Amino acid sequence: MQDNTRGALLMMASMACFVCNDTCLKLIGTDMPLQQLLLLRGTLTIALMIALAASLGQLNFRMSRKDWTWANIRGLAEVGAAYFFLTALFNMPLANLTAVLQALPLAITMAGAVFLRERVGWRRWSAILIGFVGVMLIVQPGGDGFNIYSVYGLLAVGFVTLRDMCARPLSKDVPSMVIAIIGAVGVTAAAGLVLLWDTSVWQPVSLRNGILMTMAGFFLLGGYYFSVAVMRVGEVSFTSGFRYTGLIWALIIGWFIWGDWPDVVTWIGILIVVASGAFTFWRERAVKQVTADKVAG
Repeated sequence: MQDNTRGALLMMASMACFVCNDTCLKLIGTDMPLQQLLLLRGTLTIALMIALAASLGQLNFRMSRKDWTWANIRGLAEVGAAYFFLTALFNMPLANLTAVLQALPLAITMAGAVFLRERVGWRRWSAILIGFVGVMLIVQPGGDGFNIYSVYGLLAVGFVTLRDMCARPLSKDVPSMVIAIIGAVGVTAAAGLVLLWDTSVWQPVSLRNGILMTMAGFFLLGGYYFSVAVMRVGEVSFTSGFRYTGLIWALIIGWFIWGDWPDVVTWIGILIVVASGAFTFWRERAVKQVTADKVAG
């Protein structure tokens, strides 16, 4: 099997795991408080991630003060992303929220240009603006389906963008799994502190929810594992395009379990966002190739 084919399959597996994790959490829904859900899932996930990092030989927390600073800021962004994403997840169709998250490549490209002074030409700026028009068609401000949770979905995109931008200054020798563990610890610790503040919100965990919670933990571990593995094979510019298969999984699962199906306007927004993101990936690859050719020449 060629490296690009293997990388594409790993990326699709990663996206499927992340969407299945979201599905398990959405099925639990409001049966338990969000902070309790985050604490229980986080405890299981941290244990699994530590075991995975140890098996990969990446369980090394020796970092410089600068790396620890950025890792902690990234952890705080992870807390905000988890809160807004899961709150939106419990109150929005799975496919709609997943579609909003497809704007992440556009948001990260824009943030890189604004804050890191990365060079972005007019073509990619145009794709970013068109992509955000697509996002507006998905959330439909002023429409019947628009509510505060649509805003939460957009805030989740903002916090995930901040989280990923904080990873840019980290040293190359810092293991990816260690950074992921620090983020998971931050989310779990924040949930634990909220529960300590008000222990009365704790709810008994039913057998059904316990099974769903365990499944969510393993799906999340699978998502992290496959996302790390995909970086080791194939071309990033090729495999990144397969991130959009997560939207296909979300559409199928959302329709099968909850009977949700996007309306025509939302579909137009989804297609615009996906096309804009795909163009951004392609254009970034083309710019890097031109730059490499100039250096080589």
